[in-house]
This record gives sequence, C-alpha cells and structure tokens, in this order.
Amino acid sequence: MSALISGATGKVNAPTEERLPVTVPQLAERKHLGQPLVMVTCYDYPSARIVEEAGVDLVLVGDTAAMTVLGYDSTVPVTVDELLVLVKAVRRGLSSPLLVGDLPFGSYEISNEQAIATAQRFVKEAGCDAVKLEGGGVMVDRAHAIAATGIPVVGHVGLTPQTATALGGFKAQARTAERAQQIIEHACSLEDAGCCLIVFEAIPAAVTEVAMEQLSVPVIGIGAGAATDGQVLVWHDLLGLYEWGSPRFVKRYAELRPQILDALCHYAGEVRSRSFPSIEYTYSIDPSELEELRARLAA
Repeated sequence: MSALISGATGKVNAPTEERLPVTVPQLAERKHLGQPLVMVTCYDYPSARIVEEAGVDLVLVGDTAAMTVLGYDSTVPVTVDELLVLVKAVRRGLSSPLLVGDLPFGSYEISNEQAIATAQRFVKEAGCDAVKLEGGGVMVDRAHAIAATGIPVVGHVGLTPQTATALGGFKAQARTAERAQQIIEHACSLEDAGCCLIVFEAIPAAVTEVAMEQLSVPVIGIGAGAATDGQVLVWHDLLGLYEWGSPRFVKRYAELRPQILDALCHYAGEVRSRSFPSIEYTYSIDPSELEELRARLAA
C-alpha cells in the first residue's frame, strides 16, 4: 500500500499495512499504467526504515555517498568495499522498495568480466535487486554483459558524475541538438542492451520529452523535467542537511540542518550547565543496597 495523502492537511501519511516487495516487472507495469515511480537515495539503516515507512518505490544507494556520507570531494574515490558496507546497512532496513546499488568508478569499465564480478558482489554480498552504471558507448557492452547473467541493470545518461570532468563539470547536458541526439542514442542503446530502467540527469525538459518517445523502459529523472516515469532526489538534498546550496533541480522538502544544529547546541548547553541529565533521565538503586555498597567499600 502506497503512502496516502490526507485531503484535510495535504500531508503524506505513512502506509497503514505492509507492502509487497517492488519487482523489476512491476516497474514496466507501472510505466504502462502511468503510475509515477518514487525513488530516493539512502545510505544507512535508520534512513532506510524511514524510506520504508514512507512508501517509496525504489532506493538507490548511490556513489553520491562518497560526498554526502564519506566526505570526499567527488564520487570518484569511493571504493566497492565502502559502498558495500552502506548497501548492506540499507538492505537490512528495507523490505518493500526495490534496492539499486551504484557500481563505483573503476569497478566496471575495464572489461565485461570486471563488470560482471562487481555486479555479482553487489547482489550476493549486499542483497541488491539491481545495479546501476553510468554512460553510453562502451558502457552499453558492460550493461549487456551484466544483464546477460540475469542481474537487472539500470543505465544512467546525461550528467554522469563519475566522468563529470570530461563533460565540463557538474552542469546540464544535451543543450545542443548534436549532444541531445547522442544522449538519446545512448539511452536507446542501453535499453537494447537489456537495461530495465534508465536515469536521466540534468537534461532539458524538452529534450527529455523527445527522448521519452523513443524509449519503452521506465525512465527516472533527476533534473530532467516532468515527462519521465518517476523522480529521484538525494536524501541529504531533499531534507536540507547541508549548509551549502543545492543544484537547481533540487527541491528542499525540509530544512533539517538548523533543527539538528539547534538540538545539538541545546544538548551541549545543558551538559555544560549540568542540567542534563536530570533525575528523570537516571536510574535508581534501593537505599539499603546503596548503604551496603558504602559499607563494603569502607571495609
């Protein structure tokens, strides 16, 4: 059962019953029925539990964790082992959303064999339902190789953070007819290679509309307009957990950083003034036991 929207308040209420797991075939069915897909990134167990309760359809443990969780300057340095730790934590917190794991930079580009081996680790060790890789060109071969082993693959075109330097930085793509055609061709090639889902990132909405006419697999957008079959946002962006600004395509649905900071400052102040912990936050002992303890120590 999906999350429900209260007509009186306009707020989203948590599901009232356990949902069945979302499957890859259901993604295509949802596209056919015109039912939008909700996807978020998620990197740890408590976040996964909240995502589960909210009724999200897909969860991506993205290599964005390199920046949002691990403090790297880009997504490039994160390793397979680092991401697997995060994916395992999220897996333990989910039961219904379809779980997608990002294959990090350097873990699939060298050969089909390398790509398959990495994808198998994400499925076997971390319990992923699907894996995601970035780009077209030779990456189409990698996607085909992985899909041929029976592992669902998610493609990613447009702005591809792992190779953002080659694209001129973190900026919108497909802003010329030539580049837009190339990206659409990459997306079509990824579909032909067996991808079950494709992510469009930082692509003009009008280009996305044209691309959607060429594709039959579901498309998830992030900064790609409303014509896609669903949307994905990064957990830390949509919740406002960082002090710096967000990309143009991010809508902040909360500003939690000031609230968290205020709570921590309040806590620190009470500790330093010795007003925390007060009596209601402490454990007690029977006075006779305390008296006996003192006697034992004095003996």
